[in-house]
Amino acid sequence: MAETQFDEWVAQHYQILWPELFDPELVTATVDFLAGLARAGPVLELGVGTGRIAAPLSRHGLRVVGVELSPAMARELQRQHPGADVKVMIGDFATVEPGGTFWLAYLLRNTITNLTTQEEQVQTFRNVAAHLPVGGLFVIENYVPELQRLPPGETTHVFTATPDHVGFEVYDVAAQIAVSHHLWVIGGELTRFVSPHRYVWPSELDLMARLAGLSLRERYSGWDRAPFRGDSRSHVSVWEKLPDR
Repeated sequence: MAETQFDEWVAQHYQILWPELFDPELVTATVDFLAGLARAGPVLELGVGTGRIAAPLSRHGLRVVGVELSPAMARELQRQHPGADVKVMIGDFATVEPGGTFWLAYLLRNTITNLTTQEEQVQTFRNVAAHLPVGGLFVIENYVPELQRLPPGETTHVFTATPDHVGFEVYDVAAQIAVSHHLWVIGGELTRFVSPHRYVWPSELDLMARLAGLSLRERYSGWDRAPFRGDSRSHVSVWEKLPDR
């Protein structure tokens, strides 16, 4: 089972640590994209966190079931959005049994990489597919690994550097693992956060989808549906469940 680094302190400071996730334009674009695919719902969010997307999506009249590994994050969701129609289940989204059928399932902001083995990532696709009807959809937002930006022989990529936040990844190509390091200065104090991730290419996700009976329907570089290209640094991918053969 996956482990979580999102403890009480991280949950309470989540919006301070990653403010870009809460940009109103980004949230609106994400919610509009998902609501446009969801039909009448219900929908399933894997890694629901503090309800950044689930709560506004529920205000579209959709019933949202969220799976969250961190009890602290789930408590923050309930504290911040007490009236939202979001049911939260604590567990590993690769194996949890959410019950019922969902027209749409989604997994945002690189969270598939929190599972650090290929087996767990494959199991996530199978778990989702088991809860989709034919024609149901699975959406993943994920980054494209930054290996092409590494000079020969280097293993470290700095992805952000501001006076208050430095973030970098250290790649182990043999293990297909990138360890993310964050250093924040908050209230004059230095805080460090480290988490391992199994990075995964879009083509590998497509194969995982195929193994689970899903087929790629569309892929974009972002929520604005801009085309996905060879130099895109992220992608939003939509897979559709196929009829049984």
